[in-house]
Amino acid sequence: MSNASRADGVGARSGSTSGAVRVAFAFWITLVGTTVPTPLYPLYELEFGFSSLTVTVVYALYALGVVIGLLVFGRLSDQIGRRPVILTALVLSVAADAVFLFAVDLAMIIVGRVLAGLSAALIIGAATAALAELIDPRHPRRAATVSIFANLGGLAAGTLLAGIVSDVAPDPLRLPWAIVLILAVSAIVALRGVPETVRERSPVTVRVQRLHVPSNIRGDFIRAAITSGAGFAALGVLTSVTGLFLGMVLHESSHTLAALVVFLAFTGAAFGQLLTRVLSSRAALACACVGLIVGAALLAFSMWMAVLAALAISATITGVAAGVAVGDGIATITMRTAPQHQAEAVSTFFAILFTMLGVPAVGVGLLIQATGLRPAGEIFSGVVAVLALGVLLSLLRGGQTRSAS
Repeated sequence: MSNASRADGVGARSGSTSGAVRVAFAFWITLVGTTVPTPLYPLYELEFGFSSLTVTVVYALYALGVVIGLLVFGRLSDQIGRRPVILTALVLSVAADAVFLFAVDLAMIIVGRVLAGLSAALIIGAATAALAELIDPRHPRRAATVSIFANLGGLAAGTLLAGIVSDVAPDPLRLPWAIVLILAVSAIVALRGVPETVRERSPVTVRVQRLHVPSNIRGDFIRAAITSGAGFAALGVLTSVTGLFLGMVLHESSHTLAALVVFLAFTGAAFGQLLTRVLSSRAALACACVGLIVGAALLAFSMWMAVLAALAISATITGVAAGVAVGDGIATITMRTAPQHQAEAVSTFFAILFTMLGVPAVGVGLLIQATGLRPAGEIFSGVVAVLALGVLLSLLRGGQTRSAS
């Protein structure tokens, strides 16, 4: 080993705790910026005069940015290092925050959402890998736990921050972005002290990641992807239209309430992923399906009867179910796929999930235009329940082999 390599290794080890904290903060604040608009959409509707369909399209463009980023730049941190990619993600996040801070029309909102999607795509892979390399490898679950709560905790915190600030402070469309922008800039400054964990660099090759599902896990993969996709679809719809539902149906003007519903969903998803550590794959996916069916039923009930409590409980149960399904899908891929095919399988899995995050939201937006908000929510709930029921029946007919770990 050369002196330079040895020095790099010592630096990485000695700075691992501090570096992990800084990377986790960068991960968290980048994801915070992606959900700040959630409770603010009704205000943007009033400010710029667009419809509920436009809200769902804007949300779908964020998901599209994530999918494109995952497929095109998914391997970038392996080639040039974790820190440069995390830095790039933070710069894109700052740019997105600044666009929203100074937004004067719908076009700027769209640009901001696409930039936010790309920033999320870049940091998800790079920060997750960096945390696994910076945190003591003797405790792999610790790194996974930090990643989960930096990721989903950021999604939950962003919406709650924006909701509270917009309710209690002046200029609700500017101040939340100013706060997040300052924190993102501070994350860029803090990143200077993070050691690089990738020792060997390779030439940058920007190409679309090949989508691939290994034949030996195809059935389990499809079941996990359908269940996770249904959960992500529910989360996407909750994120994009909760504020509209509270304002139009319940006549609640509090943005904090809308934020709280989404906060419960993403917090539930974080804990749901942790539950897969104590459940077998078959039990995890079955529980996720039952949870989605119950969550969909409660969502339909909340739409039909205009009950806020039912909406909040539905969001929590749906979030937990989605988290369990995602955790099971990732475990299936990592435990039963050859290392040389894992990146392709993971990219395929998340491409499906983020497609399901965005496309159904647009479908619900079209339904809202055609039938109204409440019927659209009820129809969507039925579709989620049918998808989950189909997977549950498939599980009853067959078996899965991954044991609890």
